[in-house]
Amino acid sequence: MNVAVVLLTTALVVAIALLAAVGAAVLARVDGATYPTALKQAATTFAAVITLAAAMTAAIAAVCT
Repeated sequence: MNVAVVLLTTALVVAIALLAAVGAAVLARVDGATYPTALKQAATTFAAVITLAAAMTAAIAAVCT
């Protein structure tokens, strides 16, 4: 049961990170950025969301134990 919860939570976090990255790329393109610049913005946003999720997980784990 715990493994399933971890896998589903991980999948949800990755899906949200991908949606945020796509949104950042679209906004960059609408703003007139080139494709490489938009891809860089998307990668930065994806990494930021994953990092934020890891930091929140570490903080919650520290409080719960």
